Amino acid sequence: MVLRNVLIAASGNERLRAFLAGTRLTRGVIDRFVAGESAEDAVRAAAELAGHGVRSTIDHLGENTFHPSQATEVTRGYLHLLDRLSDAGLTRWAEVSVKPTAVGLALGAEGESLATENIGRICAAAEAAGTTVTVDMEAEDTVSATLRAVASLRRGYPWVGCVLQSYLRRTEGDVAAMAVPGARIRLCKGAYTPDPATAYTAKRDVDAAYARSLRRLFASEAYPMIATHDPRLVDIAGMLAEVHGRTYSDFEYQMIYGARPAEQRRLAGLGARVRVYLPYGRDWYGYLLRRIAERPANLVFAARAVASRD
Repeated sequence: MVLRNVLIAASGNERLRAFLAGTRLTRGVIDRFVAGESAEDAVRAAAELAGHGVRSTIDHLGENTFHPSQATEVTRGYLHLLDRLSDAGLTRWAEVSVKPTAVGLALGAEGESLATENIGRICAAAEAAGTTVTVDMEAEDTVSATLRAVASLRRGYPWVGCVLQSYLRRTEGDVAAMAVPGARIRLCKGAYTPDPATAYTAKRDVDAAYARSLRRLFASEAYPMIATHDPRLVDIAGMLAEVHGRTYSDFEYQMIYGARPAEQRRLAGLGARVRVYLPYGRDWYGYLLRRIAERPANLVFAARAVASRD
């Protein structure tokens, strides 16, 4: 728990970021888990994944913008990305993921309406291009505002995806409320600092909560997006799909770019829908630190990953 909090605190340290960016090991990890800095880099990576039968959800790295002009710039970046995906004929294979704080949520009293408006612009462009949008979930203090934004967006775009995090005690109730017929729900464990009063802090409890929410999702009429690399939870998802009579077109597995690529391709080869969370942009530092904080063993995994592409 202490290590997790230290890593999350370090994710905002720019001096440490600059130091790590120059090391050979870190550069290898960045190259493994981040597609690159530009939209063109992301499109190339998405095309490569599609060639293996794997879908993607592309995230323009960055969050907590501090001025409306920054939020507008991020929104335009997503519009450009969607144009590039359309030009490349990839909208069947790739969608986008958007962090609400990247498009204005953190900007005071007007932040929620600004973020909702900006995500709405992205949704309109995605619909025109023939693809979808998933709204990412961030720290606990943004959850209620994010869910309100998703509910508002779904009035015009019922296919908008939503992320829920099993480490929060509230999530089982949120699953019940958000998993309406046809709703796209990405279930992950979560990678933000937990408050013991409102979140599970032990791994076994987070995993158990994940499994409970998974059962609720599969029993609903929502579309489950199972974001985990845990083989046990992947197996549980498969068993629940069988119990509830779901085919491979009725749910999907999601994993992060660079993590367990052989497993991604194995599942896709079986006919399962597999989608990779594909980040790009300059703000790789906070993203990677949160992945390690989520599961400190990822530090060892990342080091090994530099030497092996499997």
